[in-house]
Amino acid sequence: MSDTDQIRVGLVDDQALVRTGFAMVIDSQDDMKVVMEASNGRIAIDRLGVVPVDVILMDIRMPVMDGLEATAAITSNPLPTGVSPKVLILTTFEEEEYIMGAVQAGASGFLVKDAPPDQMLEAIRTIHRGDAVIGPSSTKKLVEKLAREATAQRAIDPHLLDGLTEREVEVLRLVAQGLTNSEIAGTLTVAEATIKTHIGHIFYKLGARDRVQAVVLAYEAGLVRPGDVS
Repeated sequence: MSDTDQIRVGLVDDQALVRTGFAMVIDSQDDMKVVMEASNGRIAIDRLGVVPVDVILMDIRMPVMDGLEATAAITSNPLPTGVSPKVLILTTFEEEEYIMGAVQAGASGFLVKDAPPDQMLEAIRTIHRGDAVIGPSSTKKLVEKLAREATAQRAIDPHLLDGLTEREVEVLRLVAQGLTNSEIAGTLTVAEATIKTHIGHIFYKLGARDRVQAVVLAYEAGLVRPGDVS
C-alpha cells in the first residue's frame, strides 16, 4: 500500500512510553502510520496546522491543554492543512463525565487504553471510514447519565422514531446496546452490508451524525433504557 493510501494517525498523550507503545502497534499495519506525536493538546493543535492527520488518538488528562478542550478546538475549527481529523479518545478513565465530555467535544469514538490492540486498530479504521466507535461499557455509562438528566429535564418523545421502518428500529436498538455492525448482522442473520445500509438510513432520517448521537436519540425516544445495555 502506498503512503498516500495509508491512514495518517496522530498520537496525543503526555506519557512518551504510551505513545511509543501505540506507535509500534499502529506502524506494524500496512494501512496506517503515525505521522504526528504531541505531549499535550496545545502542541497537538500547533502541529496539526502543518501536518495532515486523518485520525487522532487523544488522551484526556494532560498538562497545558487537556484532551477534551483540544478535541473541541480541533473538531470545531478548520485547519490550515484542509484535513479534518477524527478524534478517538483513549484513556484509563471511563467515568461518565469523560464520556459525555468526549461526545460534546465532537469525538468520534471513546475506548479505554487497555482495550485489545486489534480493537484499537479496528476503531481507527472505523472512524476513518466516517463511522463512530463507542464501546458497550461506555454506551452503558452514557445512557445511564442521559437517563438521570432526562428524568429531571425532558420527557420521552415516542414519536421521534416514527420515520423509521420496523427493521430500522430493531437495528437502532442493537446499536444503542453497543453492538458492532458485524454483531448486529449475526444477531439478525443478515449480511453486514445490509446493516450498514440500514444504519445509513437511520442516521439520515434522524439527522444523527454518528452512532453516539444515535444512542442519545434512541434513549430520548424511549427505545433503550439503562437496564437494556449490558
